[in-house]
Amino acid sequence: MMMLRRSEERGHANHGWLDTFHTFSFADYHDPAEMGFGALRVINDDRVAPGTGFGTHGHRDMEIITYILDGALEHKDSMGNGSVIRPGDVQRMSAGRGVRHSEFNPSRGQGVRLLQIWIEPALKGIDPGYEQKHFPADERRGRLKLIASRDGRHNSVSIHQDALVYAGLLDGDDRVEHALAPGRRAYVHVARGSLEVNGVALEGGDGLKVFGESVLELARATNAEVLLFDLP
Repeated sequence: MMMLRRSEERGHANHGWLDTFHTFSFADYHDPAEMGFGALRVINDDRVAPGTGFGTHGHRDMEIITYILDGALEHKDSMGNGSVIRPGDVQRMSAGRGVRHSEFNPSRGQGVRLLQIWIEPALKGIDPGYEQKHFPADERRGRLKLIASRDGRHNSVSIHQDALVYAGLLDGDDRVEHALAPGRRAYVHVARGSLEVNGVALEGGDGLKVFGESVLELARATNAEVLLFDLP
């Protein structure tokens, strides 16, 4: 079974400095039917204006993955980490028993667009942690590249949950398949472009919940950047 959620059905807020779309309930957007999908709790599609950002704030007991689509984002946290992340970079912050951080667009002229993803951890109260890795476009083009996993396999960032996160850049004749083990579910999020998943057409911002399917086929893509979540 597959359930399509169109881009325009997401929550939306424009704060001037931040234009954001919420796939699942977040902040002032609340939909009891969209509280997450398995361990996947948040996909926020954020556009941050030049010279602005999120002031220092705290998190607990969440695996937070930041995926940059355009521009750059400067990160600082209470663990002493400081970095600038750009397209192709994937940042993982395990909030654990508590962490504080800030995120800022350092550019004076270019906006930054990012996906911030929250995955509920299997264990609460762990030590906070941080990890950042770069996945070049060539590693994601025409395929699904593993970018996050519980055990850090294939050089992915490590998260404290039995979830697999893949990123792909698909276009034209590209066709990829992803097998789902029995009892697993999947969520497909199209960041931009378009493609079909098992014959279902998706556009930028659309999401697809998948239950009870053994194989997902991604094909007929046009400049698509896509994330696939393989979840318990």
